[in-house]
Amino acid sequence: MGKLYFVRHGQSQWNVENKICGATDIPLTDFGREQASLTADQIINQKIIADEILCSPLSRAKETAQIISEKTHIPLREEQALFEQNFGHYEGTPRDSQEFRQAKKNFLCRYGTGESMFQLAQRIYNLLDKIKSEDKTYILVAHNGIARIIQSYFYEMTNDEFADFGIKNCEIKTYVWS
Repeated sequence: MGKLYFVRHGQSQWNVENKICGATDIPLTDFGREQASLTADQIINQKIIADEILCSPLSRAKETAQIISEKTHIPLREEQALFEQNFGHYEGTPRDSQEFRQAKKNFLCRYGTGESMFQLAQRIYNLLDKIKSEDKTYILVAHNGIARIIQSYFYEMTNDEFADFGIKNCEIKTYVWS
């Protein structure tokens, strides 16, 4: 039975400001780079073995993955499917607003000019199905919206659980293929 590891990118300036980053390309802070380095150490210390790191092309995830790859010597490849969800008119707005929390439960809503949860889930589920069929172990480095979809792929979730789900910057989640 194989494993999949997921790492959320390090802290970005909009994380500090409690803003929705989504598809907006916001770079890491210095602390975010430090988090990425500590995550690489954690991967080494936990003896996590992976064939490859796949990362989002957005700079906050890509730089996190590059730091991890350099320290762990795990090869790195950009994966377009890991691009964060486009939250349309919510980009740059407060992450914890009640309006946004409710909007995340409307799975077909595209947030005006963005991408629906169904569209994102299709993209990520297709990637996970492909990865599952390979005889490899991957570390995916991406975003909180991607983490939510991955969690829903492995575990049944209510709409509230889905809307509330999130992981910390540079947290490592482990998933086991069944």
